[in-house]
Amino acid sequence: MNVEEILANLIAFRSVVGTPNGAIVDWIREYCQAAGAEVTALQGPEGDRSNLVVTVGPRERRGYVLSGHMDVVPASEPEWSSDPFVLRRDGGRLYGRGTTDMKGFLACALAALPALAATNLRQPVHLAFSYDEEAGCRGVPHLLTALPTLCEPPLGAIIGEPSRMQPVRAHKGKAAARLEVIGRSGHSSRPDLGLNAIHAMAGVIAHAVAYGQSLADQHLDRNFEPAYSSLQVGVIAGGQAVNIIPDRCTADIEVRAVPGVSPSSLLEPVKARLLALGDIGFKVAWNELSSYPALAPANGSELAAVLTELTGQEPLTAVSYGTEAGLYQQAGIDAIICGPGDISRAHRPNEYIEIEELAACRKVIEDLGARLGA
Repeated sequence: MNVEEILANLIAFRSVVGTPNGAIVDWIREYCQAAGAEVTALQGPEGDRSNLVVTVGPRERRGYVLSGHMDVVPASEPEWSSDPFVLRRDGGRLYGRGTTDMKGFLACALAALPALAATNLRQPVHLAFSYDEEAGCRGVPHLLTALPTLCEPPLGAIIGEPSRMQPVRAHKGKAAARLEVIGRSGHSSRPDLGLNAIHAMAGVIAHAVAYGQSLADQHLDRNFEPAYSSLQVGVIAGGQAVNIIPDRCTADIEVRAVPGVSPSSLLEPVKARLLALGDIGFKVAWNELSSYPALAPANGSELAAVLTELTGQEPLTAVSYGTEAGLYQQAGIDAIICGPGDISRAHRPNEYIEIEELAACRKVIEDLGARLGA
């Protein structure tokens, strides 16, 4: 199969984040085994979804990882011009959910796999495909835990998130949490008898916003836009009617942290303010939604030099969106972002990738294999 045919198969799987992914895992596993690769499925603790590790070449030697995620965000937007889970070609573009983020990269790696398997590789190439990346990189930590049992320490990991095939050396980290306040309901004419959960949450949010604004003056990194860590409240919900004292309120909050700053630590002042509500009669809960570290630029990175040679593009220092690359780096594996497509097309209706972008990505992967050949 060519890359477009493979992509059509991948897009047809509705592997939406947070849902079982057995169908797409089985299809990729069968394809890779037919190409002569070794395949290991790593079931996650959820029990209904798995990571995949695919190897071509000698396991006993150090090689490179091509990393991507199999999950996609939902595609419920009414603006879609066609079925988002049926690949549609229009001129030089291929439309569908996940074409850019990031089944296009998966399709390129799979299309190159037969050529890699036919090459007498001196060093291996590993495909590491994860689940639930879109939920805050929940699947890949389990993959990274198992990786030392499957191969020698990799020389580097190429995370194929959309970057227009320009290598990217750094990104911000992220942490997100859901805050919950439970008060006491009642008639709005007797606020003295109730505990207004929205009012209490409003105080926490006001504190969080002011604290977030103060981050603009701390730990500046001019490689990023903005150059500082940031905080935002993205979702708030509570109340039933204007004449009922609301007894419950929730809010979702996130931080984006520059390298060198722990994302989770940035949320601690907000957590402390929430927990303090317990002293005045409210019940509260703090639920971590996601957390992953930043990718810090590695000085003298051999991987960056390899990607510069293979792509013909000088690496971009940093981007503000996040990927699994920081987790690879945290595990002691040199990591860099480089993949087809543009991040501006991700998570939007009529997501697409250009056929030329897929061809360029596949060539880079096959050229990497040629470097590792005998």
